[in-house]
Formats: sequence, C-alpha cells, structure tokens
Amino acid sequence: MIARLIISFLSCLLIWYNPSIVLAETILERFSTYPDWHHKPLIKERKGDIYYPEWLQGIWNVTSILTEQIAPFAPSLVTPGFESNRRYLEQPITFTVRFQSQTTSEPQKWPLPPLSSTTSKIIADRKFNGLHIAQAYLGETGVLSVETVRQNPTCLITILPQQRQLISTTIGHSQDSPSTGQFIATELTQQQFKIDSSLFINEVETTTAYHLVNPKQIEAEQITAIYLSPQDPNYFQAFDQPVALYRYRLLLSLVKK
Repeated sequence: MIARLIISFLSCLLIWYNPSIVLAETILERFSTYPDWHHKPLIKERKGDIYYPEWLQGIWNVTSILTEQIAPFAPSLVTPGFESNRRYLEQPITFTVRFQSQTTSEPQKWPLPPLSSTTSKIIADRKFNGLHIAQAYLGETGVLSVETVRQNPTCLITILPQQRQLISTTIGHSQDSPSTGQFIATELTQQQFKIDSSLFINEVETTTAYHLVNPKQIEAEQITAIYLSPQDPNYFQAFDQPVALYRYRLLLSLVKK
C-alpha cells in the first residue's frame, strides 16, 4: 500500500542462494525472518492486483511510524536518501487511503457453460492512495499529480516539480490470510525516477501484515526493502540482497465504509 521515493541478463546467471529454500518460503515465514533477508520475495502472481479482505473496504485515516531502518551493506554501500530518512524515525506521518470494490467478470468453471459470473473484489485505490501518501511526505506543493496507466492500472506515475517523474510499476505480488482477521501481502515494484535526461531504476518490496482489531480499527506492520537494478554500478556488491530496509507500524482508523 505504501510505497517510498528513493534508485540484464547477467542477474539470471548469478543465483547464489538456494532456490529450493526460496520456493518453500511463505510470506509469513519471510516476514518472521526479518531483517535476515538474502533474496527477493517469492512472487506468485505476475499480473493483476492484490485482492484485500472485505474488512479493509472503505476510507481510512492512517498513522504511519517508521520504527527502524537498516543499511545491510553500510558503510560501503548506502542508498541515496537513507541518512535523510532518519528524521522520520518515531515521527507519526498521517494520510488517508481507500480500498474499494472492483467488479470483475470471471468465466465459470467446467463443466458449466462458458458464461460469465460477476464477482466483487476489494482493491487499493492506487491513484488516491499514491497522491495522499506523496503529499504527506512532500507537502501539497511537492506533488503536481498522480495518475495510473490505462493499459496497466498497477502502474502509477507521480509528477513532481522541476520536471521530475516517478514511475512505479508492479512486477508481481503474493497474498495470504493466515487466520480470520489477518491478512498479509507482498508486492514487488520497479521504480523509475526521471530527472531531466537522467534515469534511476531500482526495485522496491513492500510486505504488509494487517490485523483487524475491530470493524473500525486495523493495526499493521510494514517492511519496505530496496533492491539495486543490474544497471547500478554497485549491483555486484549486493546482487539480489536488499540494500535498505525500513520497518513501519501502521494504525488505520475507519472514516467511511
């Protein structure tokens, strides 16, 4: 839900971790091993959106608190913005998010006739959420607009002053409901930050564990991990390990269903 502003073939040949361990890992298991992360998350869905439980539907006021930040390769490798982000430690940041119903048509399963059945699923309003989160951190004048791409609703374009642009495209996601009132999801996003003719690329993992306290209150823990792209000159120092980790505590209070 909450994405942070930050920066080919060879990477496919450099699988230094044990693939069998990665394939056996669930989202919950990965979450429990933080910060001992040595690879990107296992992604099950390469297309489409995360479908949230019905109890997340509505408009929520969110208080986000950065509780920890780690640079695993410091001091030799520290990402731009890491030190300046220290000012957010233990400082509550508030914004509004929306989870809304999406009506989809799905084919019925064999042996029924190939008719369509309409179902309603809960998704994040990426444009609404992206704008409010960006404004919370950058101020209302620090963001010109936030738009989604019609051909790919999971691609978010944030237009910033001075001809700067951030393009966030979802690469894939996984989700799970360990028990009633619990929901956990991980999303991997490619971020392209354009400044004039310069282009900086990285990948961002956002893993969030939600806990329903009551119908009007939700608590969550969120971890954001930053990965370098193979084009980055420091890539071979980190490979597919995160170069920055941020942990947040989220408090969601219902505004309107």
